[in-house]
Amino acid sequence: MIRVLLADDQSLVRAGFQALLGAQPDIEVTGEAADGAEALTLVRELRPDVVLMDIRMPVLDGLAATRKITADPDLDGVKVVMLTTFELDEYVFEAIRSGASGFLVKDTEPDELLRAVRAVVDGDALLSPGVTRRLIAEFAARSKEPAEAVGLGRLTEREREVMALVGIGLSNEEIARRLVVSALTAKTHVSRAMVKLGARDRAQLVVLAYESGLVRPGWLG
Repeated sequence: MIRVLLADDQSLVRAGFQALLGAQPDIEVTGEAADGAEALTLVRELRPDVVLMDIRMPVLDGLAATRKITADPDLDGVKVVMLTTFELDEYVFEAIRSGASGFLVKDTEPDELLRAVRAVVDGDALLSPGVTRRLIAEFAARSKEPAEAVGLGRLTEREREVMALVGIGLSNEEIARRLVVSALTAKTHVSRAMVKLGARDRAQLVVLAYESGLVRPGWLG
C-alpha cells in the first residue's frame, strides 16, 4: 500500500486528489494539510511514502517544508512531489535542489497523477523528458565551477557513463539504446549509482551530475 499525504491550501484541490487516490486499491491517503507547517508535523507523525506538496502555502511554504523533510535522516524514505499551477514555475529549479523527487502541474490528467505517485515510490524522477531537459538547461545556465567530485570514485566507468546520460535528460530506455544494453541493465546501473552516491532519486542524480562536473553545460548542444 502506497501511503500519500496531501498538502495544499485549497480544500477543493485536496478533495479532488483524495477522491482519485483513495479509489485506488494500492494507494491510501493518510492525511491532509492546509499549510507547510501542518504538512511537516503530519509527515513526522504519519511517515507517508509520498507527499504531494503545493509550492505556495501560508505559514510555511512548500519549498521550506520540503527542505526540512529531505534534510531529516529519519524521513529518508519520504518522497516529496511538488504541485504547481504552471509547468515552468520559477520555484521548480529550487524545489529539485531542495530534494523534491519531481513536480506535477495541478491540472495533470488523472492517469498521469496515478502513474506519477507509483513511479516516485519506485525511485523514478517525476519529470517528463521535455521538462527534464528544460530543468537541465536551467542547471546549465546557473552552473558555477564544479564542486569536488565527492563520491564519483566509487562508481564504475559504466556507472559514470550512465550517470552522465541521466544528467543530460535521457530515460532508461534511451540510455539502453545509446549503450546497446537492455532497459533493465540501464535501470540497474542507475540504481547502483544512486545507492553509491546516496542520491534519494533520479532527480538528485541529475543535480549531482552537474555539481560534480561530470556533466557540463556545453553538453546540451
